[in-house]
Amino acid sequence: MNISVIIPTRNAEKYIGKLIKKLQSQTISPMEIIIIDTNSKDKTKEICKEFKGINFIHINDGEFGHGKTRNQAAKVAKGDILVFMTQDAYPNNDMFLDELIKPLGKDNVVCSYGRQLPRENSSCIEVFSRKFNYGNADIIKSRQDIDKLGVKTFFFSNVCSAFVKEDFFQTGGFPSDTIMNEDMIIASKFIFNDKKTCYTSRAEVIHSHNYTYREQFKRNFDVGVVFADSKLYFGGVKSESEGIKFVKNAIKYLIQNKKIYLIPHLIVESGFKFIGYKLGYNYKKIPMKYVKKMSMHSFYFEQKKEQEALVKAI
Repeated sequence: MNISVIIPTRNAEKYIGKLIKKLQSQTISPMEIIIIDTNSKDKTKEICKEFKGINFIHINDGEFGHGKTRNQAAKVAKGDILVFMTQDAYPNNDMFLDELIKPLGKDNVVCSYGRQLPRENSSCIEVFSRKFNYGNADIIKSRQDIDKLGVKTFFFSNVCSAFVKEDFFQTGGFPSDTIMNEDMIIASKFIFNDKKTCYTSRAEVIHSHNYTYREQFKRNFDVGVVFADSKLYFGGVKSESEGIKFVKNAIKYLIQNKKIYLIPHLIVESGFKFIGYKLGYNYKKIPMKYVKKMSMHSFYFEQKKEQEALVKAI
């Protein structure tokens, strides 16, 4: 199988060189690495040009969309396997690509995502978050798992993911009009079409964040927007219960690791997440000038306004 790796970038000079080196030293070498860059102001382009086998695509400010930009790169990809990564993640070992694509085509699995391990400077709560969402057991998910797993059935991550290209385009690719979570939406499309997704725990990348309260609020505001705008994709399955489960298990983790003093921080952080999600879910009731301030991806609302105006003009 030939692999095309697709990486959206913006001001990625801090990460991109290391990521490309790690990808090019895999036991299975990608046939190409496609960098689709949104008008970086740093040395991202210059660094990419230092490597062979890089297809560098430039797009302008205002053209980026989490789904549509990845679709744009996928359309020029030559491989029969599409691997998507984010600029701030990198393989933990040289078997990453091999392990990531291994489940594809078996038992009706059409896409897979890998395990995210925390960076060395990650907070205790972030370390738990990675363990909570990315365990050490592989999971194949299908329509039959919705009653048992709930919204976790659709959990998927483009931080590191792989797709059979034929199936990717048959399902229409990523949604082009979503603020984020394009990965979960395409996973839901596959699952409701009786295909399967796979979490493969041996495909490891280093990736984590230490978000501030404000950043957690903004990120979860956008998650709320996704669930408000994309209800049909998730079959009415609610996500709040997963948040409650996370908090309960995080408290147990902090107690077990003698970090009880972090529980207040966890509660406050979870409050910012919950309020952000709820406001995002009800964003249509909020004046747009405030919506843009609360969102991590305010450009989405400008693009949406332009699209709606275009539809009215037709």
